[in-house]
Amino acid sequence: MTVSDATRARVRAASAERCGYCRVPARYIYAQMQIDHILPQAKGGSDDESNLWLSCPRCNGFKRDQTHGIDPITTRRIRLFNPRRQQWERHFRMESDGVITGRTTCGRATIEALHLNYPPSVTLRRYLLRAGWRPIP
Repeated sequence: MTVSDATRARVRAASAERCGYCRVPARYIYAQMQIDHILPQAKGGSDDESNLWLSCPRCNGFKRDQTHGIDPITTRRIRLFNPRRQQWERHFRMESDGVITGRTTCGRATIEALHLNYPPSVTLRRYLLRAGWRPIP
């Protein structure tokens, strides 16, 4: 990846220092946030800023080179959520217990593909919610 420091800084600012998928702020993540290629390089994605967003290591690790997921309700193959072009709150809802639920086929497919409700992630979000954190600033 050949992303300049200036581009990294703009991506971090545009994302408000939050993971584009689970929405947890960088200051609460156990490791350095990563620059995610929305369309993975392995699938032809570029280092252009329009294809980059901030992701926590857990979401980015589960995403890998995926571009689609399976909606567990319709069983259709659906394109994953694009944090640069889509609004998080339209596709997801954060429950008071830290579980993320899908409002759309895209949301549900993304939750499944990226394991957004991985138990340690849910536990972290539950504690953050109790402390007053909200997924949408």
